[in-house]
Amino acid sequence: MAAKGKSFGLGSGLSALLEDAAAEEVIEKKSAVNEIDIDSIEANPWQPRSNFDEEQLNELAESIKQCGIITPLTLRQMPNGKYQIVSGERRFRASKQAGLTTVPAYVREVDDDAMLQFALIENIQRSDLNPIEEAISYQRLIDECNLTQEQLAEKVSKKRSTVTNFLRLLKLPAEIQAGLREKLISMGHARAIISIDDPQTQLMIYQQTIDEGFSVRHVEDLVREYNEGHGDNPEKDKKPSKKAVKSQLGTAYEEMRTNLSKMFGTSVKFERKEDTGKGKITIPFASDEELERILSVLDQQAR
Repeated sequence: MAAKGKSFGLGSGLSALLEDAAAEEVIEKKSAVNEIDIDSIEANPWQPRSNFDEEQLNELAESIKQCGIITPLTLRQMPNGKYQIVSGERRFRASKQAGLTTVPAYVREVDDDAMLQFALIENIQRSDLNPIEEAISYQRLIDECNLTQEQLAEKVSKKRSTVTNFLRLLKLPAEIQAGLREKLISMGHARAIISIDDPQTQLMIYQQTIDEGFSVRHVEDLVREYNEGHGDNPEKDKKPSKKAVKSQLGTAYEEMRTNLSKMFGTSVKFERKEDTGKGKITIPFASDEELERILSVLDQQAR
């Protein structure tokens, strides 16, 4: 969908969405706060956010019960007489939860293309947005509003490199994207992991990071050492650095540990001395029943 009307930047106000001076005059005439029947209000169909924190909604609903709505919603009137939310969907949901029958609102004229852009950019402004949600909003602005990365960066008042880094997150395997959404890893971890091209290695380092609680710096070191051993330089490939060899060995052992843990249904432990290569594998169990189960698995593998 091609964006129409004037371009606008982050926080530049709804008036920047309107197409011309005539529309500005309409807004002046309709800028008074109106009390709108809550049952006549519809959600924004372009709202990019589908999940709203229930605890925060409950807190907002309680605040509205006590103090009312401080900031009016912004709506547009539809041909069928209903109103559609331009901004303020959390306030709308909390108001319904608080039992309000009417809400204060500005009624303004906004076309469909402007609604889409406004919804996406308002979403990006949210402080609790996770990196994947932000990246998806950027990608939608590019795809649905026919924007280049440069134009997008200008609209959201961010550096182009920042926008690019967010968009790159969408190339990560779904499991890592989910971990980023759930805050199992940080944006810094993800940015380091995406520097590796191989998805299986990305997943392996991701799992290690969660299991071992690796810092961003540690993951960056792992990735750098891995890439040193898998570079484009043929001579470098023949003679990987000692650090890279150690890292690759550690990755291989971690993969074996993970596979054994899945096989036995318990957290298998590896202990290995780097100087001699000697070590041991420990398979812990919490009861006689669990020991019998592990022995049964071993018996099946031996057949």
